[in-house]
Amino acid sequence: MNTLGFSFSDLISGYVTSYEESSKIVGIETSDGRQYECKITGNTYARGTQNLGEGWNSADLGKLLKKGQMIFAYGTFYPENKVKFEINYMVFAGEDVNHYRYADEQGWWINQIDQIASSYCKWQFNAPEHPIDYQNYRTVISLTGGKKSEDYLQETDTISRMVYGMACAYMLTGKDMYLDAAEKGTKYLRDKMKFTDTDTGLIYWYHGLKVGKDGEEQKLLVSEFGDDYDCIPAYEQIYALAGPVQTYRLNGDPEIMADTEKTVALFDECFKDNDKGGYYSHIHAVTLSAHEESLGRNKAKKNWNSVGDHAPAYLINLYLATGEEKYKKFLEDTFDTITDHFPDYDESPFVQEKFFDDWSKDQTWGWQQNRAVVGHNLKIAWNLMRFYSEMPKEKYVEIAEKIAALMPDKGYDSQRFGWYDVVERVLGEDEKFHRYAWHDRKAWWQQEQGILAYLILQGHMPEKQEYKKYSDESAAYYNAFFLDNNDGGVYFNVLANGVPYLMGTERYKGSHSMSAYHSTELCFLSTVYIDLMIKKRPLDLFFKPLPNGFKDRTLRVEPDILPKGSIKIIGCEIDGKEYDNFDANALTVQLPKSDTRLKVKVTVATV
Repeated sequence: MNTLGFSFSDLISGYVTSYEESSKIVGIETSDGRQYECKITGNTYARGTQNLGEGWNSADLGKLLKKGQMIFAYGTFYPENKVKFEINYMVFAGEDVNHYRYADEQGWWINQIDQIASSYCKWQFNAPEHPIDYQNYRTVISLTGGKKSEDYLQETDTISRMVYGMACAYMLTGKDMYLDAAEKGTKYLRDKMKFTDTDTGLIYWYHGLKVGKDGEEQKLLVSEFGDDYDCIPAYEQIYALAGPVQTYRLNGDPEIMADTEKTVALFDECFKDNDKGGYYSHIHAVTLSAHEESLGRNKAKKNWNSVGDHAPAYLINLYLATGEEKYKKFLEDTFDTITDHFPDYDESPFVQEKFFDDWSKDQTWGWQQNRAVVGHNLKIAWNLMRFYSEMPKEKYVEIAEKIAALMPDKGYDSQRFGWYDVVERVLGEDEKFHRYAWHDRKAWWQQEQGILAYLILQGHMPEKQEYKKYSDESAAYYNAFFLDNNDGGVYFNVLANGVPYLMGTERYKGSHSMSAYHSTELCFLSTVYIDLMIKKRPLDLFFKPLPNGFKDRTLRVEPDILPKGSIKIIGCEIDGKEYDNFDANALTVQLPKSDTRLKVKVTVATV
């Protein structure tokens, strides 16, 4: 029974161990040390990894089939007298052994974010041919960028996430179209999606705006997404700030700061559990209470999103922009809460993600049950290491390294590379592998978490080769298979073997789950970690302060929370002219008085 007596196609990812020209046999060793013999046929073709916007990248097999070269070999298994594997095509991560385009070519990720941002500007606004106008924004856009002309939805979070991507693209490229998209999107959110409670002064954000066939507008206060239906989820309020706060880092707009402060006050007033700690996941739309019976399965619950997502979505960037102690305290409380309650290693190699009011485990909620989202584990490791640079508590690095040690064996595909989606948190009887909840597909955002987690760990601990190994493998897989070199942007999901999965909502470039966020965040922070922590290359950053922006005219330019004293400013230009009124070590620029906007270019480098 269960005999593998049929041919099937799959991917082998690993490292070349040998190549015989006469027999055309390639030896490949997988990430976990298993050996394969693979045959090149008369129809086998090969390419190098190509970035968005690049043409076909031909591969020189004579140069590349050398011991130690990373290779992706897609082909067919034939179970004959012995199992044979014949290669259909190969993809190479770099142009030599230990060469990885994503890391060794300076500007790889900057070029990628430029291409992604350009695609979303074209899809959403037909820019630059037409002015950017968020009346034309759609949450849902097709694989090729198409969208409905009427009867559509504009979700607050997806606008905010695209705004975040545009702000990041401007900071790395200095292209004014991206700043225009970030600022107009922020204003649109303020004008259309913001609700101010006149009694309390608190601000919260509509789920979205539904526009009918005749152009009539209906504002949706409560979420229409199934997990959060008829509630105000913390998750949506958190991500409503992602784009505006990143835009604030560029321009210092005091209106953005006012909105942000009042939204943070909403978290403290309505979502925070002042007794037992943490933040509730949902509140009632009228009473703003987390304890209403009508919230159903979301009554008085806490989860990863309501506790942990503050940090990556807006809070780290808010602290970088302001340096204010209250936001540092918020971050400390966030990471202390995570390290105190989320680890569950007596039961599972994965963190616990959903909780009742008293922090007891909720393992019956909806789709999650007793399941783990692999990317959330990786996201915790990544963000713990970010804040560790600001506040080096040993428990932060201990949990981050614990996750980094566990995930390759539990949530990683050692046959093909890349990170899985949702798996069962515990093994069943006689089980060796944590079962996939639904499928073995891989989502773009979970690859981001894995790449950033191992990049930042590599930056902090370069002596630990396993961190370089998994950042290389994860980034190589992502760049080989997730980039849509035909229509632009990145794919939502690929199959385990790297083939794009283009069914249902997962075929879209814009949806409730996808906008220009994780793909651009990956480009932005990969650039920061690789250039400033790993390769130690200088990096140019761009800002455009408003005349009335930034308190005391102090521009803070640290791109992410990095190890104290590890980088400094080595140069500054304002409107194309050299400018020297900056504190190199504090990473601040003292802006001159001006009645007009200033374009600031700052070069930072490793000390």
